Amino acid sequence: MGSRTGWLPVAILLLATSVLSPRVAAAAAGGGEAEHAVQQHSERISGSAGDVLEDNPVGRLKVFIYDLPRKYNKKMVTKDPRCLNHMFAAEIFMHRFLLSSAVRTLNPKEADWFYTPVYTTCDLTNAGLPLPFKSPRVMRSAIQYISNKWPFWNRTDGADHFFVVPHDFAACFHYQEEKAIERGILPLLRRATLVQTFGQENHVCLKEGSIIIPPYAPPQKMQAHLISPDTPRSIFVYFRGLFYDTGNDPEGGYYARGARASLWENFKSNPLFDISTDHPATYYEDMQRAVFCLCPLGWAPWSPRLVEAVVFGCIPVIIADDIVLPFADAIPWEEIGVFVEEKDVPKLDTILTSMPIDDILRKQRLLANPSMKQAMLFPQPAQPRDAFHQILNGLARKLPHPEGTCLQPGDQHLNWTAGPVGDLKPW
Repeated sequence: MGSRTGWLPVAILLLATSVLSPRVAAAAAGGGEAEHAVQQHSERISGSAGDVLEDNPVGRLKVFIYDLPRKYNKKMVTKDPRCLNHMFAAEIFMHRFLLSSAVRTLNPKEADWFYTPVYTTCDLTNAGLPLPFKSPRVMRSAIQYISNKWPFWNRTDGADHFFVVPHDFAACFHYQEEKAIERGILPLLRRATLVQTFGQENHVCLKEGSIIIPPYAPPQKMQAHLISPDTPRSIFVYFRGLFYDTGNDPEGGYYARGARASLWENFKSNPLFDISTDHPATYYEDMQRAVFCLCPLGWAPWSPRLVEAVVFGCIPVIIADDIVLPFADAIPWEEIGVFVEEKDVPKLDTILTSMPIDDILRKQRLLANPSMKQAMLFPQPAQPRDAFHQILNGLARKLPHPEGTCLQPGDQHLNWTAGPVGDLKPW
């Protein structure tokens, strides 16, 4: 990138190479302002969002974990350990966390919530992707198992149960939107609370009351690639990933609704934009050297780039119309990110270069808040205010359960034979 900076206008050159390095910014402030600049490098979120982010869920809810046969969870990981490292792995680590969590209860009669540890994204293709026709069958089988062995599902039709469904389109269980919409959310989950990575307003695959979480990104791996926080951010805009998916979208235009293709066609030769399909060994280091990190939709609106950008202090540029972001009641996404409508991608260079430097610096101070980063991660072991605890906070805020949670005699909400014929096959 060093050779590209020679093309930058003077104002952008200053922005990219010095203003955003903490010590250089402090020195540039001069005199007494230098110390103030260092102190302001990290900024707490103001108002209720900051309080929510730092909530402690312990003592506010109790969770009963169903003891399922290993074929629904642990045996899958033993068969294919790739599940532990892909972006859907939150379902595995949430299970492990809850087993030793202070909110766990062994007495189902005192439970506020019931959790079914089923890994729907762990039956993988050779390419490492979840098998869409297997996932709904696994889930149906697990629900049938708990409904036959325990009385708790049947007394509420699952209204006091939560499931972690980190598929591309959550409980619609398909990676292609058109097919996910056609399938819809598994009917048996109609009353349950879904904890999912997918979030898009007014979408078939997002039911009211769902808790939107970040995708899994390996914390230890990111920790191993941290560089000095004083490193100048000499890359203005950074992105690595696909622009076209010719294998699944040979005619083009459907993948990412054309937004990624527009990125490439408009900015592949722009010296402000370091974008490529290459995925270098220095990927994490490069994000820490960048001012803006692009987070465009792909097949789904979400990706681990959002997590990586926040953790590495790179301002996320979110290009996904109507996206619902993780823990939106706790994380002020409008204050830390930049939202660009898909139709405005051709104007992205103007949008970003027109941002006042003070706005950019404030976004970076907010991103430097440790609580912000922690909320996006699933560390092992768990740590206060991490994503595990944010999920529990979300569940705690739903208590007490509303009137009508328990079924009355004669009530029936679920149709056990509804759904695509293929989903009804035994697993």
